[in-house]
Amino acid sequence: MQFAHIDDIAIHYRLIGAVTDKPVIVFINSLGTDFRIWRDVTLSLASDHTILLYDKRGHGLSDIGEGPYSIEELATDLAGLLDRLAVGQAIICGLSVGGLIAQALCQRRPELARALVLSNTAHRIGTAEMWDERIAAVEAKGLAAIADGVLERWFTPAFRRPENVAFAGYRNMLVRQPVAGYVGTCAAIRDADYTDAAGKIAVPVLCIAGDQDGSTPPDLVRTTAGLIPGARFEIIRDAGHIPCIEQPEALLAVLRGFLESVLTGEKSHE
Repeated sequence: MQFAHIDDIAIHYRLIGAVTDKPVIVFINSLGTDFRIWRDVTLSLASDHTILLYDKRGHGLSDIGEGPYSIEELATDLAGLLDRLAVGQAIICGLSVGGLIAQALCQRRPELARALVLSNTAHRIGTAEMWDERIAAVEAKGLAAIADGVLERWFTPAFRRPENVAFAGYRNMLVRQPVAGYVGTCAAIRDADYTDAAGKIAVPVLCIAGDQDGSTPPDLVRTTAGLIPGARFEIIRDAGHIPCIEQPEALLAVLRGFLESVLTGEKSHE
C-alpha cells in the first residue's frame, strides 16, 4: 500500500507504472466507494498507460480530516498528490463526485489536466434540500439506513440480483465508509456548481452516462456535455451510476477511443 501526506491528511493511493514512461491517467472514485471500483478498467489500460488511483479524503484508507469538505478542497488534495508524485500533466477520469473534482482541478490547476473524462457526473448534482436530507439521515441512522435507495440508483436490476455476490460486496463497501467522510463529501457536492466554469474548459472532454443511472441520468450528463466546448457524449447501455463495475468492457471501448484521439491529436499538433 502507498500513502502520501498531503497538507494535513494521509492519502492512500496506488501508482501503476512510472510517471515518465507513459501517459498518466488519474481515476477518481464516487461518493461511498474506494478506488477498487476501477480494477477491471485499469487492469486493461495499465499496459499502455501509467495509472494513478487514490482514495479521496474521508473514503477508503485515506484520513477523514475536518469536515464538511468542499470540492475545491478535494481538488487541492489531488493537485498535491500529483505534485508529490511529479506528475506534470494527466488525463483526469472522475466518476460522480470525482467528475466534480476533475472540473475543479481543471479550473484551479489547468496545467495539470491534459484531458477530462467525466463519467456519470454533471456541472451540478442534485439540490441543496436533497443533500441536506441525506446528511441528516446518515448522521441519525448511519449509512445502512440509506443503502438500499443508493444501490438502486447505482446499479441496474440485473446487477442487484440476490445471487450476485458482487452486489453484496459493493453494498459492504458503501456501508463501511466512514460516516464523517461520507457526509463531509455530501456537503461538498451540495455546494458545488460548475455551470459557469464548464464553458471555460479548454481541454478535450468525454462525458459518459449510464442509460439506467438514477443519480446522474443521461439527460443531465448530456446537458453538461453541451456546456463544455467540443465535449463528446457517450451512453453506456445496461449500466447504472457506476459503469466501471457493471460494464467495464463497454466503458473501456469508449475510453480507448477517446484516449487515442487525445494522444493522436496532440502528436498532430507537435
